Amino acid sequence: MRRGCSEFLPILREWGWDWCPAGLQVFVHSLLFSEASLVLHHAEDRKGVTLAPAVAMEEFRRAYIQLCKESGAQPQETVLQQLHELQEGPGHSCLDFATQSLSVDTCRVLGKLLQDEILFTKIMLSDCMLNEEGVRYLLNGLCSNTVVKSLGLKGNNLRALGAEALGKLLRQNKSIRSLTLEWNSLGMWEEGFSLFCQGLGANRFLQWLDLRNNQINHQGAGELAMALKCNSSLQELDLRWNNIGLLGGRALLSCLHSNKTLRRLELAGNNVPSDILKAVEQAMDHNQDRQTILAENHSRTRVLSKEVFSLKEEKAKQFLDLMDTIDKQREEITRSSRTSAARVGQLQEALNERQSVMNSLKAKLQMTEAALALSEQKVQNLGELLSSTKQEQASMTECQLMELRQQKQEAAGRETKLLRDLSAANEKNLLLRNQVDELERRCKAQQDQLFQVKQDLTNTTAELKLRAVQAEERLEMEKKRFKQGLEDVESLRLKEVDHMTHHMESSERSMQERIQRLEAIRIGLEEELSRVKAAAFAERDQAEEELIKVRGQARLEEQQHLDHLEEKLRLMTQSRDEAQNYCLQQKQAVGEAKAKVSQLTLQTEGLKRRVEELQQDLSGKEQEKVAEVNKVRVELQEQIGHLQAERTAQEGLKEKIAALERQLKVLSSNHREALLDKESEISTLQEKLRMKEAEISRMREEEAQRASFLQNAIMAYVQGSALGPLSPRK
Repeated sequence: MRRGCSEFLPILREWGWDWCPAGLQVFVHSLLFSEASLVLHHAEDRKGVTLAPAVAMEEFRRAYIQLCKESGAQPQETVLQQLHELQEGPGHSCLDFATQSLSVDTCRVLGKLLQDEILFTKIMLSDCMLNEEGVRYLLNGLCSNTVVKSLGLKGNNLRALGAEALGKLLRQNKSIRSLTLEWNSLGMWEEGFSLFCQGLGANRFLQWLDLRNNQINHQGAGELAMALKCNSSLQELDLRWNNIGLLGGRALLSCLHSNKTLRRLELAGNNVPSDILKAVEQAMDHNQDRQTILAENHSRTRVLSKEVFSLKEEKAKQFLDLMDTIDKQREEITRSSRTSAARVGQLQEALNERQSVMNSLKAKLQMTEAALALSEQKVQNLGELLSSTKQEQASMTECQLMELRQQKQEAAGRETKLLRDLSAANEKNLLLRNQVDELERRCKAQQDQLFQVKQDLTNTTAELKLRAVQAEERLEMEKKRFKQGLEDVESLRLKEVDHMTHHMESSERSMQERIQRLEAIRIGLEEELSRVKAAAFAERDQAEEELIKVRGQARLEEQQHLDHLEEKLRLMTQSRDEAQNYCLQQKQAVGEAKAKVSQLTLQTEGLKRRVEELQQDLSGKEQEKVAEVNKVRVELQEQIGHLQAERTAQEGLKEKIAALERQLKVLSSNHREALLDKESEISTLQEKLRMKEAEISRMREEEAQRASFLQNAIMAYVQGSALGPLSPRK
């Protein structure tokens, strides 16, 4: 059956089975039925279309059994049962092995079968607990498949080898549009996940990707962001319930500035801040709006190009019609001249006989002369009309030139406005940079204060150590002098203990006051940071509103310019119709003159010379008409050239507008990147402050522990001495 349909396999691989036209599917089904009838010998013609998929499933089952035998493995009964159910069921385009445990041998055989299979467009392998070698065999087989559109690998615990095989599949396969990888462990292995992201960046056909619950951290999110910058086909990406965090969310948000095709990005359950989620939603809305605007612009350009092409065709047809009418008039004039020459010969013979009628026809000659004078006056009037039409055309060209100059001036004014806006944005950026520098200076001052606090702590610890040494020396002296007087020793000990406690309490109070001051300074800095962020967000919103306004103005100007061009075309058609009417009037006048000349030639012989003169006049008029027609052609060609020049100027203006929009986009992207950098710096400074506070608290605890240890040691020594029972108890 595959050999019989080998001629149609390349076509099916290019289109895909689901995307083939209905007529081609019916034709392929009929071929499959004819080949199945050769095997079965008794199939009915009316059942051929419905039996073809069943026969294909049976052949797939037989091929599976044969390959298992050749490889020395036993076919799994669950696989055979599933294929049998698919053969009997209504849908034959979905290969569903969900919740079926597949061995490595079956995966190898299925990978070989799926290399050239054209029956299945959807493969479901969810919750199959596949081995990594089996996954590699299956995915290597699907690399050369051109029919499968959807692949499901949910809940298979894919790891490093699986991620590498998926990256290879995404680089080589050109038919898969949907890929489900939920409940796997792709993010645990950095090298494998990086290869998977490289394959995703090189893919140009995948549109839907599900990566829920894959243990992806912020590093994996960075790899995905790099892949999304290169990818231009993915429209929906689901990353819910992972461990992306703040850094991963920022990386994904930064990649959305260069990716314009992604419409949906799900980040719930990833510990991503709400401001980043809102920014991602805004980027998704912006991509959707951009794609809709691009589609509208493409449709409008197509409609306008079709209209321009139709107008050009109409003008060409009208010009050809004018040329045909002129050629016909020339042929008629040549025919009339020939007939008039023949008639003149006949009239010469008749006039020799009618010389006696000369005297009676003199009065008629005078009347004809008056009629000729009238015709000459008409010719002069027609010449004046031609000159007036030429002047009107010249005035129209001047008006068009003035309008073009005005448009150029308006475009220059818009460019200056945009440059001013850009300079204002640059000034705002400088102000923000100055504010950030001030914040950095304040952070440095806080760091200096912290350093001073550390020095004070070290000095206090040194003093405490010295005092502890002195106390030990005094205790030794007291041991020597113990026999001299217990009362003096007890009084001295009590005084020293009181002095130490007072000193420790004063040092603790000073340290607490310094810590409170530092906390107040930190709170003030955090408030200033929030204010700066709010100002930056407001400025970004204003810049986006200005961009929307500029785009709306550009669209309105384009529509106005198109309306103006349509009015010009309408005026040109009116002038062309007037020229045609004028040509018809001239034809009528020529016909009347010919009738008069024929009557005069029949009546009188003496009008020969006059007829010759009239013929000369007619030839001169014909030459003038030819010259006028040539002039009209030249003028039409000049008008067409002017229209083409106007069109090129409009295209140049459109290109300038596009370049300005690109510059605005670049500036906005740079501004956003600078804001993100400043936010990252602020977060690092906050983390440093937290670390310093933790160190201060740790040092306080250590000092308190040391003081308690000293006090306990002194009390233990005093109680352990001989005068322990005499010392007061607490």
